[in-house]
Order: sequence, then C-alpha cells, then structure tokens
Amino acid sequence: MKIVAFTNQKGGVGKTNTTVNLAVGLARMGKKVLIVDTDPQGDATKSLGFDTPDAIPHTLETLMEKSIRDEPITPEDYAETIVHNAEGVDLIPSNIDLSAIEVSLVNAMNREQTLAPILHDQRSYDYVLLDCMPSLGMIPLNCLAAADRVIIPVQAQYLPAKGLEQLLKTVVRVRRKINPRLEIGGILLTMTDPTTRLTKEIRSMIQSAYGSQLRIFSTEIPRAVRAAEASIEGKSILPTTRAER
Repeated sequence: MKIVAFTNQKGGVGKTNTTVNLAVGLARMGKKVLIVDTDPQGDATKSLGFDTPDAIPHTLETLMEKSIRDEPITPEDYAETIVHNAEGVDLIPSNIDLSAIEVSLVNAMNREQTLAPILHDQRSYDYVLLDCMPSLGMIPLNCLAAADRVIIPVQAQYLPAKGLEQLLKTVVRVRRKINPRLEIGGILLTMTDPTTRLTKEIRSMIQSAYGSQLRIFSTEIPRAVRAAEASIEGKSILPTTRAER
C-alpha cells in the first residue's frame, strides 16, 4: 500500500480535482483505491457525489476522535465510515466536524501521529490518497507524518509558485523529525494555459528554482471548464464507462 498526500498551503490550486481524478484513473487500471478527505470543507466528499457532507454521521473526525482518546478502532468503525463511489473508489468522508479535531490535536499526546495508525490499518488498498486542507496546520502535518510520498499541485500563477519554499521546508522538517520514509514525489503544474506567456514564465521559474532537486512532472493539468463542471456533478472528468451507465 502506498499513501500519497496531495498538499499545498495555498487553496484553489487543484488538489481535490487531481486527487479525485487520479483515484478514478487508478481504479480503472484495476487498483483498489481509498481517498481520505482531510479538509473540513469536504470538497473531495462533494466531488465524489456526496452533496451534503455535513449530514454524513460517520466521517474522518469520528475515527480521529477515537485515535486521540486512544480508543480501539474496530472493523465495524471502518465499515460505518468508508463509503463507496459509483466510479470504483472508496472514501473516508469529511465535514465541518473535522475542524474541531484541529483544536483537539494541539494538546493531544503524539499529536502528529494521530492519523497514521488509522490509515496503516487499511492494508487491503493499493493506494490511499490524501486530499489535504490548504494550510500547514496540525491535520496537514498528520497527513505528511502518515504518507509515503507527497505530490504538490501548483497553480500556474505567481503567488502559488512563490509559496512553495515554505511548504518544502515543512516537508523536509517532517521527514527529518517525524517520518523518515516521506518522499517528495514531485511538483505538478495545474490550471495551465500553454498559449500564455504567464504559464511559460511560471514553468521556467519553478524549473530554475527546483528542477535540479525535485521532479517537475512533464504532465501538466490544463485549465478546463469541464473539470469544474464534473466536480459540481459529483464525478470525475473521465468518460463514463458502460458499467457506470
């Protein structure tokens, strides 16, 4: 099982769209995939067709609360929490209740390691993909502490690109002090428009600053209205298969 965190402290850079569509793509390749929505806004939950996350009774908050209290998490707890999407991926959903966990973690023992045991119990999956909230707070730190690899989506704009340095320092610090197996999988440019000078400048800037140290994915995610429409519809951007019709 590989645990991959998609993170950036800047919001609106395409983390959720990347996580959801990659998960569905992996599922269509025959992989068993679990998405973990670690954002109280519940965007990944909504993008997978669960329109009212605040009405979901069992979420990531349920499991993390038990972990904080050092209570055993049973197979029944997982069965109540994990929901199934029509496109073949499983989901641990999130809603606004998760915001209370951020506060609880401040005083929790071993606070950066609250999420890891919850995920490491799910060995039946090939991939666990973590859609991280846009911050460098306690929940994103828990994601980095649990992950094998981090992928950093970056919007092809100046401010998101400039914010990379702080995030990379955080990742290096987590690897040094908490999770030595954590690797940076690479930087993924999103919402690009190859016809504009801005996209070319951002690509060149990131390549110049980080290309010698990190992988910059050659694949880029172009800006597309269809991606936003698919999220609203609660499904991936991939064409519907016969089994899903």
